[in-house]
Amino acid sequence: MRKFDILVVGGGPGGFVSALLTKRLSPDKSVALVRRDEKAIIPCGVPYVFGTLKDADKNILPDAPLKNAGVEVVIGEVSSIDLKEKKVVLSSGEELGYEKLVLATGSYPVRIPVKGTDLGNVFYVVKSYDATAQLKDAIEKAKNVVIVGGGFIGVEIAEDVARNYGDKKVMIVEMLPHCLQRNFDPEFCELAEEKLKSLGIEIKTNTLVQELVGEGGVVKSAKLSTGEEIPADLVIIAGGTRANAELAEKAGLKMGVFRAIVVDDFCRTSDANVWAVGDCAEKRDPFTGKPSPVMLASIAAREGRVAALNILGIGSKGLRGGTVPVFSTIIDDLAMGAVGMTESAAKAEGFDVIVGNATAPDKHPGALPGMKELRVKLIFSKVDGRLLGAEAAGGASVGELVNVLGVAAQLGATVYDLVTMEFGTHPRLTASPIAYPILAAAQDALAKLLK
Repeated sequence: MRKFDILVVGGGPGGFVSALLTKRLSPDKSVALVRRDEKAIIPCGVPYVFGTLKDADKNILPDAPLKNAGVEVVIGEVSSIDLKEKKVVLSSGEELGYEKLVLATGSYPVRIPVKGTDLGNVFYVVKSYDATAQLKDAIEKAKNVVIVGGGFIGVEIAEDVARNYGDKKVMIVEMLPHCLQRNFDPEFCELAEEKLKSLGIEIKTNTLVQELVGEGGVVKSAKLSTGEEIPADLVIIAGGTRANAELAEKAGLKMGVFRAIVVDDFCRTSDANVWAVGDCAEKRDPFTGKPSPVMLASIAAREGRVAALNILGIGSKGLRGGTVPVFSTIIDDLAMGAVGMTESAAKAEGFDVIVGNATAPDKHPGALPGMKELRVKLIFSKVDGRLLGAEAAGGASVGELVNVLGVAAQLGATVYDLVTMEFGTHPRLTASPIAYPILAAAQDALAKLLK
C-alpha cells in the first residue's frame, strides 16, 4: 500500500487548491490527489461550453500546475474510507494510506420527481467532461430547448445557447416568481429577465414541469402546471445540487442538516486527521449562525486554502465563523453580483434592516465611451449597522465591485466603515470618487438610519 503525507480525494477547485498549496508550502511532504475522471473540468465554465467555447476540451482544469509542483495525480474512484487504518480503497482494489486526508468530493444534481426524466435527450447538468460533451452535442442538434430551473446555471446556459444559436427556441421554466430569486431581490431579478427576453428567451415563472412526454424513447414535449404542453426535443434540468458526502457518512464522519460533512472554522471534520472542503462540506451563515446550503467554486477554493494552512500548522483565521457567499454572472452585456443575504431573506430571518441604494456611471465623466450605469443596493442591520448583503448590476466592473463588498461583509464591516472607506478611482475604470456607488449607497442607508 502506498502512503502519502497528504491525500486529497476530489479534483475540483477545493481539492486542486488544497493539494497544490500544501505541496508548494511544504515541498518535502508527499501529496497525492485522487479523482475519478481522466479530465477535470472547470465547473463555472460548463454553461459556456455549449455556445461560446463550443468544445469541452477548452474547459479543462490543467494538471500541469499539480504535476510541476510534485503532486501525484491518481485516476480512480474511491469506494470506501477506513478512518481507523487511515486509508482509502479504490474501486480497482488499490489501497492508499494517508497521514492527513482532505475530502473534496463535490456535489451532484438534485433529481426532480417528474415522470419522463429517464427519456432520451433529458439531461441533468453534471460537472464532468463526458457529460458536458454529450450535452453540447445534443444542444447542437436540438430545436426546442427547455431549461428547468432559473438559477445561475439555468440562466447562464439559456443565455449562452440563445446568444450563439439563432435557430433554437429557448425557454426557462422556473417555479419561483422570478429567475435568480434565491440570490437577488425582485428589482434585480427583473433586470435579468428583461435582458434574457431581449435575447429571445421565453420565461415561465411560478410554473412547474409536471411531466415529460416522449416518442420513441426520446422527449418531445413538456406538460406544465399551467396546463400547457410545450414542444421540447431537449430538456436540461438545472434544479440545484446536493452534497456528495456518502463516502464520509459511511466512514462515520459527523453529518450536518443538509447531509454535508460537519467541519469547524478550519475545515476539520469530526476526525482529527480529516478535513473537508467545497460542496461536500457544511457551510454556516455568519449572520444567523445557521447551516447554509450555498455551493460555489470560489468558496471551495477558499476552504482549500484554509485546510492547507491548518494541515501544515500555519497561522490562519479560518472561516471567521461562517461563509459569506459572493455571486456573479453576466447576461449578454448585463453583469450582476450579489453578496450575503437579500433584503427579503434578511427580513425573513427577523433582521430589522436599512437599505441604501445608488446609481452612477461606471466611468467619469459619464460621456466617456463604453460607460454603463452601475446600480448598487446595500442591506444593513438596523441594530448595529453591520453589512448583511449587497446587490449590483451594470457593466463588467460589477464582478470586482462585489468582491470588495464580499471582503467587507466577511470582515464584519458596518455602514460607518463603508461611508469612510477609501476607493481608488480612475476616469476610464471606475465611477467618480464623488459619487462612487458603494459610498453613495452607504450614505443613503446612514441617512435613513439616523432619522
